[in-house]
Amino acid sequence: MEQGSLFSANNTENSPLANRVRPDNLDEFVGQDHLIGKGKILREIIDADKLPSIILWGPPGVGKTTLAHIIAAKTEANFITFSAVTSGIKDIKKIMEEAELNREIGQTTIVFIDEIHRFNKAQQDAFLPFVEKGSIILIGATTENPSFEINSALLSRCKVFILKELTTDDLIDLLNNTLKNEAAFPNSTVNIDPDSIETIAEFSNGDARVALNTLEMAVLNGDKNKNVVTINQKTLSQTITTKSLRYDKHGEEHYNIISALHKSMRNSDVDAAIYWLNRMLDGGEDPIYIARRLVRFASEDIGLADTHALSLTIDVFQACQFIGMPECDVHLTEAVIYLSLAPKSNAVYLAKTKAHKDIKEYGNLAVPLQIRNAPTKLMKDVGYGKNYQYAHDEKDKLTDMQTAPPEIKGHEYYVPTEQGKEIRFKQRLAYIKSWHDQHK
Repeated sequence: MEQGSLFSANNTENSPLANRVRPDNLDEFVGQDHLIGKGKILREIIDADKLPSIILWGPPGVGKTTLAHIIAAKTEANFITFSAVTSGIKDIKKIMEEAELNREIGQTTIVFIDEIHRFNKAQQDAFLPFVEKGSIILIGATTENPSFEINSALLSRCKVFILKELTTDDLIDLLNNTLKNEAAFPNSTVNIDPDSIETIAEFSNGDARVALNTLEMAVLNGDKNKNVVTINQKTLSQTITTKSLRYDKHGEEHYNIISALHKSMRNSDVDAAIYWLNRMLDGGEDPIYIARRLVRFASEDIGLADTHALSLTIDVFQACQFIGMPECDVHLTEAVIYLSLAPKSNAVYLAKTKAHKDIKEYGNLAVPLQIRNAPTKLMKDVGYGKNYQYAHDEKDKLTDMQTAPPEIKGHEYYVPTEQGKEIRFKQRLAYIKSWHDQHK
């Protein structure tokens, strides 16, 4: 079967610059030295044409598709590409059956799936038996965490390689190599100063595709004199507007950044917390989601050390509901600053966790008879409410009545700290325990 269209017509003048200059070998590949540097594992298995099934995981524009292109150019295997958008299960099974027939006559088939995370579970399952039997070698490329997006059975049969975001130096090398490539801008000479190249590299945020597209737009809008195109900072200022932030509201980056916000506040790093909050807002995150997380944080990480924290976050939550974005960004920032600087205690969270542990261990323990309601005569006759002690009738508003099930008598859940206002709760708890010791 012929190779799919993903890498076809690379050098036509009308194709994107990224396709026109896509390298055909690893020596021309920029970045990912930890994988394809001399003596590194991925380079060795590509050079030896001994590829196992692999997943290439990394952010956009770091070379996942280009590596597949290099493998396609180098391998002696039959190379097929799949689209998650256009390929149904019927198409997959038909091609897999052909791959099985080719295996029987000694022909290896490599299947490349760009954005494999877009395949649903049924589509991914359709590949599994053929990967297991060795009918195909699978190369999947994804920007999403494979642990979340790829079936565990399929993932367990693949080697995962993590590609890193390109550095500014990587992108400068890429842009300089591109300008030397005759296929980049045929019949044109491009004059661009090093500062402008560095500006494009920094703007591209680690994404080679963005860097090449920006260069191409700069060339199209540059000052032209016959076959010479000149690019300067003025030209770039018209081409470069707002840097695109990488933030997926439903993918791993969503969880990474909310985790960064939560842990920055817990660590009382107010500036980092403000940064992560605004990364989420600039990426289009729902402010109500952020406000809910702040409400949770107020009890989980501050609790009774500052009883105002919960009230403040509830107020901010309501403000976000009332006025929405962009106005509520300042309310969220206020809450994040307050929570970051507030005294910290996870005693409330730990108390909840300990109680849940006992519930799982002991199951449904019976409510002691003395604290059960007795609305009927029968209930009273069998002992419901017998010997109940009403704390308000006592001088110290305390009694020696047992209110916990006997199986967990003496189990302690809440252990207050001395942070902020929680020291008052610690003192009160110590008094209550002392009273009980004296009235046993």
